[in-house]
Amino acid sequence: MAALLPLAFDLASARVGIVGRGRQALNRLRLVSEAGVADIQLWSDAPSAELASATLRLRLGLPSESEIAGLKLLFVGDLAEAEAEPLAATARRLGVIVNVEDIPRLCDVHVPAIVRRGDLTLTVSTRGAAPGLAARIRRDLERRYGPEWAERVAEIASLRAELRRQGHPPDRVAAAIASTVASRGWLGDPPAHRWGEELRSADGSVPVWPTLCAG
Repeated sequence: MAALLPLAFDLASARVGIVGRGRQALNRLRLVSEAGVADIQLWSDAPSAELASATLRLRLGLPSESEIAGLKLLFVGDLAEAEAEPLAATARRLGVIVNVEDIPRLCDVHVPAIVRRGDLTLTVSTRGAAPGLAARIRRDLERRYGPEWAERVAEIASLRAELRRQGHPPDRVAAAIASTVASRGWLGDPPAHRWGEELRSADGSVPVWPTLCAG
């Protein structure tokens, strides 16, 4: 059984490569673009009309060893296993992380189902065992966590920054955030006494948080 550790990579200053011929390459291009990656290079030796018209980054042909060496992450799609395997082997030898769609044994990383709401990112992975189920769970998350969550995350981030600026310790910041989430009913209302216990100071009083917390 594979040992998987879910991580979030910051690719703001990295080059990401995509190899493909059609739908799978387009899906990876959208995925990487939505993540905010600016340095994207796309290769195709036989691009579909949609792929060819989708980007100015397209280079005809497959990437050379030196081109792969300049990448942090390589996505490969739309290729038969025999075509994809040499690209994956080259990437691994050069220390480039590689994902080959639908061929788990050639993957260093698996791409989860993703829901983005501003700075909030929710992911679902079955380690490639049941992608249809992961997609179904993602759709459920999309309903549960709608577009309003982008603003909610921004509100909590502002609250956290203000409380830290005021010098509150981490446990009281966490308690204030928990209290705010509970008062809004964003995740359901837990027992009131629990929040009172979490917010109570050592002297028995309940701290008064900034008005940013109220509402």
